[in-house]
Amino acid sequence: MTSWNPEQYERFKSERRQPFDDLLALVDPRPHMRVVDLGCGTGELTRDLHAHLNAEETIGIDNSETMLMKSGAFGNAVLRFERGDIEAFVADRPFDLIFSNAALHWVNDHATLFRRLTSFLAPNGQLAIQMPANETHASHWVAAEVAKEFGITPRTSPILAPEDYASLLNELGFKRQHVRLQIYGHVLPSSSDVVEWVKGTLLTDYERQLDAPSFERFVTEYRAQLLRDIGNDSPYFYTYRRVLMWGRF
Repeated sequence: MTSWNPEQYERFKSERRQPFDDLLALVDPRPHMRVVDLGCGTGELTRDLHAHLNAEETIGIDNSETMLMKSGAFGNAVLRFERGDIEAFVADRPFDLIFSNAALHWVNDHATLFRRLTSFLAPNGQLAIQMPANETHASHWVAAEVAKEFGITPRTSPILAPEDYASLLNELGFKRQHVRLQIYGHVLPSSSDVVEWVKGTLLTDYERQLDAPSFERFVTEYRAQLLRDIGNDSPYFYTYRRVLMWGRF
């Protein structure tokens, strides 16, 4: 069993930040907001979320102890961090905003999940979610093919089509909503840097299923097959699909 590696994840820190900023721009700031950030990671972006909204209280939730070790530098009396699973998250009182940036794609059954999260919102509450949806890119489907060769379970994404999220938000009573699929283009130093990108995210799912020597062989084979598909270019333009959504009662 492995844990998230903050240093590996943050190798592309600036590229990973832009979707957060775009999601935050959708939120309607209100006075005295009570906010929860599900999948807060190291807490740095949660700090920025809290400051931007001038929130009364913000709670960051993450299940990675290694990620949360860095959050101590950002916490205070009205911004705190807790270890916990999103699937088990419950609210003692309603939130004005449930925010999640690049985390809910690790949780299955989104219809049930969104219904449960919506039940934790205040009457004028907001839901703001961003999730990677890049399974059609070779960076993702090649990993699934290599997983089959290694006899382990390929990762299956729970992400729905954007129009299904729009229908779901309507069904859940959000009177206003914004749902979009956005392509982020990242100019990486080389094609090989795509491997370093997914080692911080997608490949952690395969690392959990393998011992250390087997995972090293997995990455070697993945790199070889990926570069055969996308070429060995310097620089390399990496296209990345993400779903952004916002709803308000």
